[in-house]
Amino acid sequence: MISRDELLAGLPPARPISPEDVRTARARGARPLIVLDDDPTGTQSVAGLPVLNAWAPDDLEWALGTGAAAVYVMTNSRSLDPEAAARCNVEVVSAALEAARRLGIEVDVVSRGDSTLRGHFPLEPDTIRTTLAEHGIGVDGVVVVPAFGDAGRITVNSVHYAGNDAAGYLPVGETEFARDATFGYRSSDLRDWVAEKTGGRVPADQVATITLSELRSASESVAATLEGLSEGRPVVVDIVEEADLRALALALLEAQARGKRFVFRVGPPFVRAMIGQAVREPLTAEDVASIRPAESANGGLIVVGSHVGLTTRQLDALRERRAPAEFEIDVATVLTDARDAHLSDVIDAVSDALTRGNAVVRTSRTLVKGADGDDSLRIARAVSDAVVQVVRTVLDRTPPRFVIAKGGITSSDVAARGLEIGRAIVRGPMLPGIVSLWEPITGPARGVPYIVFAGNVGGDQSLADVADKLSD
Repeated sequence: MISRDELLAGLPPARPISPEDVRTARARGARPLIVLDDDPTGTQSVAGLPVLNAWAPDDLEWALGTGAAAVYVMTNSRSLDPEAAARCNVEVVSAALEAARRLGIEVDVVSRGDSTLRGHFPLEPDTIRTTLAEHGIGVDGVVVVPAFGDAGRITVNSVHYAGNDAAGYLPVGETEFARDATFGYRSSDLRDWVAEKTGGRVPADQVATITLSELRSASESVAATLEGLSEGRPVVVDIVEEADLRALALALLEAQARGKRFVFRVGPPFVRAMIGQAVREPLTAEDVASIRPAESANGGLIVVGSHVGLTTRQLDALRERRAPAEFEIDVATVLTDARDAHLSDVIDAVSDALTRGNAVVRTSRTLVKGADGDDSLRIARAVSDAVVQVVRTVLDRTPPRFVIAKGGITSSDVAARGLEIGRAIVRGPMLPGIVSLWEPITGPARGVPYIVFAGNVGGDQSLADVADKLSD
C-alpha cells in the first residue's frame, strides 16, 4: 500500500477553482451533457438532475426541456453482452440527437463507466463516436477520467489507484476489481490499460496524458494536449480531488469553445465538476421526509446483490446494528426448475416481514461464475430477473417505506423493472459524495425514496448509516 503523501510528494497543491468559475465558463455556449450511465451508481455525485430509465426521443426531450446541464440515461449496459451494449448506446445517442434537434440545441455525450475500470471499454466510447459520425459530428478525442476521490479512486502519473487515506492506496490492477469475471484486466497504468483493452489497436505510447502537475500549475501543455487530439485519440487524466476535476473542466470548455469535440469515459464525479455543480451536502432525515408524501407504516426494503467484500462487511454491520429480517434468494436454486416455488416463498416472507419493520433481500453470498464472460453475464441476468420479480411483487403487496438497492446491476434492474421508474430526479447523496437518492416521478413507486448504493463504495458502517437515516 502507498500513502497519499507518498503519491503526492513533490506535486503542487490543487488550484482554488470554484463551481461558479466553471459555470461562468459554461455560460459561453457549453452544450448540455447526455450521460449514458452503465449502471445507476453514476448519479451519486450529482443532485437535482433528471434521470431516465427509458430513452425514446420524447423522454429525452422532456429531460433536456427542464434546462438541466446534464441528463442521465440508465443504460445498465454493464449487465449486457457486447452486442446488446453497443445497440443500446446507438439507440440512446440517436434518440438524444433527435430530441436535441427538436429543441434546436446541440449536446455532448458522456459514457459513465466504473471508477475501478470495469465495463465495456473501448466498445462504448467507440460506438458513441461512430454514431455521432453517422450524424455528421466528428470527435477529436476520448477523454478517460475514471477517478472518484470520494470513493478512494485516484490517478497519479497515469496510474490508477484504489484505497483510502487511512489504509493507503493500491494500484487498481492489484485489487479484487481487476479479477472481475467479465471485465477483468491486468494494467494499473491507464496508458497500458487502454492498450490492453483495445487489444493493442491503440498502443500505450499513442495514449495522450494530462498530469496532475500540469493541471495544478495551469500549464499551457494541457491546452496543447487537448488541441492536439484528433480522430478520437484517447487521453488519460490524473485526478485526485474535486479541484483537479474543475481545472480539467475549464481546460475542456476552452478547447470546446475553440471547436474541439470530445467523448468522455469517466467516473461519477466528472459530470458534477464539468457542469459547475457544488458538492452537495448529504441529505438529512428531514430532506427524505419532504420527498415522501405520506408516512408509511411499513418498513424499508433493502436489496443486496453485490458480491464484493465491502458489501458483505456492510451487510454484517447492518445486521449487528439494526437486526432486520433477512431473506435469501439462492442463486443455485434460481438456475433450476425449483425457481418459481423458491421465489414465491421469498415473496411471501418478505411481504409479511415489511409489516413489522425493515427487511433485507439478498442473493446468496457465494458467487456463481459461468464458464466464460458471456456465461457469467447469463447467470447474472437470471439472478437479476429473480430479484426484480421479488421486488415488483412485494411493491404491489406491501409498499415499502423506502427501497435501498446495493450493487450497480442490482440497482439498475430494481429501478427500471422492479419499481418501473421511467423518469426520476436525483435529489442528492445520502453520504458525503456517494450513495444517491432518487425521487421517482413516474411509475408505481412514485413517492417511495429510492437509494442507489454501489457495491464498492463507503466504509463498513455505511449501509447501516443510510438505513438509520431512512428509518428514524
